[in-house]
Amino acid sequence: MVIDRQRALAAFQEYTGHYDITDEKVRLKIDHTYRVCALCEQIAAQSGFDEDEIRLSWLTGLLHDVGRFEQLRRYGTFIDAQSIDHAEFGADILFRQGKIRDYVEDASEDELLEKAVRCHSAYRVPVDYTPREKRFADLLRDADKIDIVKVNVIVPIEEIYNVTTYELTHCSVTEEVLQAFYEEHCILRNLKRTPVDNVVGHISLVYELVYPVSCQIVQKQGYLHRLMDFHSELSKTNEQFAKIREKMEQYLKRKTMSATVQR
Repeated sequence: MVIDRQRALAAFQEYTGHYDITDEKVRLKIDHTYRVCALCEQIAAQSGFDEDEIRLSWLTGLLHDVGRFEQLRRYGTFIDAQSIDHAEFGADILFRQGKIRDYVEDASEDELLEKAVRCHSAYRVPVDYTPREKRFADLLRDADKIDIVKVNVIVPIEEIYNVTTYELTHCSVTEEVLQAFYEEHCILRNLKRTPVDNVVGHISLVYELVYPVSCQIVQKQGYLHRLMDFHSELSKTNEQFAKIREKMEQYLKRKTMSATVQR
């Protein structure tokens, strides 16, 4: 597939230029998009993808959050549960409204690109995806999750979750969320009851990383450990996070050992 990177970048810049780029939330998603592009490239390059596949992976990163900008304009939030599924919305904008042709002329990989964008924030990759489609979907989902962990550190948590500092630091993790975390899988949205449940939910994204290099990247960046160092005004919550840190560190150590054995 022929990908003109400059054309694709220009299309993204033109599209986002219709929104208020001085708005911190708009700027956040633009910057997030570029970082996910770079992560897609890095993961693909270190996971045996060929040059064409690396370029295609980069493009999935550029396209993945197109729906976020119109979501924010229409609903004033990035919370899908309070608005729309931004991944499905973005896929519709690109592939049902024809915006994908602004980014790339070659339509040979439209189905793969659409499927990667459409499922990037889903709980699981659909079972009917082909092995190749799943390979690219998993890669995009990994890159997105790695940067979401970073965003939760570099942007005030209160701003992300639309809560006050008092609300965030005076609540505990619900038992259902803790149970899901100890079972080593991503936290379902409908389990979250308190502001701090969202923090644990984003830490749990690490359980869903598929590519070995993705776990290595998230550890090297250091944002995961900073996120786990959350401090509450409640001793109960601080005790919960101490156990969360211990559990995640054990998990990462196990994953690192497993990757070493496989090599």
